[in-house]
Amino acid sequence: MTVKFTIDGIEVKAQEDEHLLDVARRNGIDIPSLCHHEALDPIGACRICLVEVKSRGKTTITTSCNFLVEDGIEVRTDTAQVRRHRAMNMELILARAPKSDVIRTVAATCGVSKVRFEPLPYEPLPNCILCELCVRTCDMLGHHALTTIGRGDKKRIGLPFNKPAASCVGCASCASVCPTNCITVKDTPTQRAIWGQKHDFVLCKVCGAPVITKKHRDFAVAEKGLPEDYYDTCERCKQAAASKRFASVVW
Repeated sequence: MTVKFTIDGIEVKAQEDEHLLDVARRNGIDIPSLCHHEALDPIGACRICLVEVKSRGKTTITTSCNFLVEDGIEVRTDTAQVRRHRAMNMELILARAPKSDVIRTVAATCGVSKVRFEPLPYEPLPNCILCELCVRTCDMLGHHALTTIGRGDKKRIGLPFNKPAASCVGCASCASVCPTNCITVKDTPTQRAIWGQKHDFVLCKVCGAPVITKKHRDFAVAEKGLPEDYYDTCERCKQAAASKRFASVVW
């Protein structure tokens, strides 16, 4: 069902099962966020995407990433109250990741340059803001190699039972979605080191470049029903071979 509502006075249309942040961005309306990814279910962890929503005569402050749109609501993204709450949340995040360029940049847009809070006494993963994007991505891909541990100021992202997970395939998807780049990935021409494990690469049989980890290859082939030799060649060499075949057909 299609619904209509306004964001900062601009009328927009959406499906009633869509989340407000996605609709806003689709319509070119910027709402900051640090824990949102279109492919993942939202959890409202960073609380930077706050907006003001007026519905049925009542106005509330809510996270937009997990707010389902409704017909006739009025959304405002830059009120004094929104800015105040957003700045406080951003200050808390900056206290967790003071060395992150990304966090400092977002904090500056929220008017935050200094932190009034003490540094964390417990920091097993420096600059982690507990957005859980890495955990949620790993779970979505079917690996379940990461988890959240502890509560309060002792909460952290880590390995189940504090041991390298056998289900980790070394895909590094967790690092690719991390907004603060706090997950360390070290690649050599033949190996990848991540989360306390080393994974051997499948090397392209044409140029020798790393294609994918062997464990990731085995997982993908088994789960997707791909041919055993699907990852024997890198994408660049596959494209080059395809171009040669096309040229031979044309001429």
